[in-house]
Amino acid sequence: MSHHSLSAQQESERLDALRKLELLDTPPSEAFDRITRMAAQLFNLPVAAVSLTDADRQWFKSRVGVDHTSIPRENAPCAKVVDNGDMLVVADMRTDECFHDSHLARSGVRFYAGAPLMTRDGHCLGAMCVLGTEPRAITEAEREGLTDLASMVMAQIELQHAIGRIDPVSGMPNRNQFIEDMSDLAIERPRGETRLAAMVNLATPEQLSDAMRAMGAGYLDEIVDEAVRMLRAALGPGRKVYHVAPTQFVFLAEPDADVQRFCDWLGCWLELRADAMTSRFMTTTTIGVAPFQLGKSDTLDVLRDMHSAAHDALDGSRRVRVFSAEQNAVFLRRFYLVNEFGAALESADQLRLVFQPKVELSTGRCLGVEALLRWNHPVLGEVSPGEFFPLIEQTSLARATTRWVLAQALQQLAAWRNAGLMLQMAVNVSAVNLTEADFVAYVVEQLRRHALPPEALALEITESALMKNRALAMKTLDALAAAGVHLAIDDFGTGYSSLAYLQSVPAKVVKIDQSFVRDLDTDKHKRALVSTMIKLSHDLERRVVAEGVETAAVATLLLADGCDQVQGYLYARPMAPEDFERWVCAKWTLPRERKAPAQMLACA
Repeated sequence: MSHHSLSAQQESERLDALRKLELLDTPPSEAFDRITRMAAQLFNLPVAAVSLTDADRQWFKSRVGVDHTSIPRENAPCAKVVDNGDMLVVADMRTDECFHDSHLARSGVRFYAGAPLMTRDGHCLGAMCVLGTEPRAITEAEREGLTDLASMVMAQIELQHAIGRIDPVSGMPNRNQFIEDMSDLAIERPRGETRLAAMVNLATPEQLSDAMRAMGAGYLDEIVDEAVRMLRAALGPGRKVYHVAPTQFVFLAEPDADVQRFCDWLGCWLELRADAMTSRFMTTTTIGVAPFQLGKSDTLDVLRDMHSAAHDALDGSRRVRVFSAEQNAVFLRRFYLVNEFGAALESADQLRLVFQPKVELSTGRCLGVEALLRWNHPVLGEVSPGEFFPLIEQTSLARATTRWVLAQALQQLAAWRNAGLMLQMAVNVSAVNLTEADFVAYVVEQLRRHALPPEALALEITESALMKNRALAMKTLDALAAAGVHLAIDDFGTGYSSLAYLQSVPAKVVKIDQSFVRDLDTDKHKRALVSTMIKLSHDLERRVVAEGVETAAVATLLLADGCDQVQGYLYARPMAPEDFERWVCAKWTLPRERKAPAQMLACA
C-alpha cells in the first residue's frame, strides 16, 4: 500500500502542519496516555496508540501494550487513514488483501480500527487506533466511541498548542509547556539523571525599557525574532527551544553534556551572535546554565536558578555563568532581609538606636551624638547595618525607616535636653528621602512636636545621595536649611566630590570618611589628602568632622590640621542611651560646664 494518494503539495502542507505542532519525538505525555488507556479499555483490547504519520514512519505520541515508538509508514493502516481522511476498520489483517503482508500483520496483529486525527484546516495528522491479536467486528457504538476519542486527542493537541502553551510573539512553546515537558521527561528518562538547562536572556529590563521608549514596542518583537532564528540555526531541528519570558529562552543540553564544553559552546554562540546582530539598539545578552536532576529538581527552581545565573553573568567578562549555590545564598539572604525588615519596623523590639558621641578636638567637649540604627532579628540575631542598610535604601522601606529613626532620635534628644544635656542629634538621611515632597514638612513637624529648636538636629547626607536627583535634592536641602536644620555631607571623599557642588550645598559640616582617617599617621598620601580636605572645607566656611578615629596619634595629627570634631573608638563606640549618659557624665564635659583641657583628648 503506497502513501501517494495525497498530492505532493497536500502531503507537503500536511507534514508542515504536523511539524509546526512540535509533537514528533517528544516525550510521553500523561494527557495523551489517559486517552489511549480509555481506548484500550473501551474495546477491551491489549494495544492502543495515538499514531502520527511522518514522511516515512508511524510515530506513537502515546501507546499502550506496545514497546516500540514507531513502525515504517509503508503499508501501515494508519497511513491509509491519513490518505483517505476516514475511519478504517480491518476485521482480520491476515485475510485482508491490502495488509496481509504488512509489518503489523507479520507481528501478529489481526484486528485494527483507526479514527482520523483531523486539524481544523483539514489535514490528517494520523490516527487514534486500537489493535488486537484476534479477528473481531466493531459496533456502531464503538465507532462513535473511537471517533470521540480521536476528537479528544485533537482537542488536546490544539489546547497544548494554542492555549497557554505557545508564545503569541514567537510562536514557540512557552513556560507552561516547558514545565509540562520536564515532568514528562522525568517519566521517560532515568530518575535522578543529571541534565543541564540554559537560559538565554536577551536584555536587561533597563535596556529593554530604554529601547522600547526610543523605538516602540515593535522593537521587542524584532530582537525576539532575530534571537529565535539564530537559536534555531545553532541548535538544529531536533532540539526544542522554549520562550519562557518576554526576553528569555530556555533549552536543554543533550544528555551527558559536559558542563565546561557546553558553556564554551554557548560563549562562542554569544560571540557569533554579537557579530551577526542587526538590531539597531545594543543590548547585553547573557546565558545562565543550571544543572538539575530529572524527577528530583523542581522545574520552577530550575527556571529560577537559570535566571539567577543569567543575572550574575552581567558582572562577568564572559556572559555565560553556571548557577552557583553560594552566590544564590547571598542573594536569597539579601531578599530575606528586605522582606523581614518590614516586619521589624512594625515590631516593638527588633530595632533600636545606639548613639556615638561627637567630640570637639580642641576642647574635648562632647557636642553631639550620631543616632545609628541597629537590628536584632529574632532568628538571625544582630544584622550588621553595613549589610541591611544599603539594601533598605534601594526599596520603598527607606521612607518608613528614616521616619522611624527620626521619631526615636528626636524623642531621645528631647529627653536629654530636658535633663540638661544640651546636645545636637545627627541622623542619616537616604537619597529617597530627599525626593519626598513632604519630607521637609515632616521634619519640621517632628521638631515642633518634641519642642526642639531646628539647630538641635543635623541631617547627614551622603555625596552619592545628592547626585541621584540633583535638582530635587537641592530643593529639599535648601528648604531644610531655611527651616534652620543643620546639614552635613557624610562620607566626604568617597563619592563624586566636585568643588562646585560642595560650594552649592547648604551644609554647615563636612564629614571625612573613615577610610581616609584610618592609618593617617602612617600613610603620607592620606595625610596630604586629609589636610587638603580640611583646608578646603574651612575656606568654604564648613566645619569638619573626622570619622573613625581610633588612636591618639591620629587625633594629634587631626588637631594639628585644625579638624573641628571627631568620632571613633578612641572616644567611644556607639552606645545604648543609658550607657551614653554614664559615659558622658563620667568622662566628658558638656557645653554648659567648664571647658576641659585638650589633654583629655585620649582619656577614654
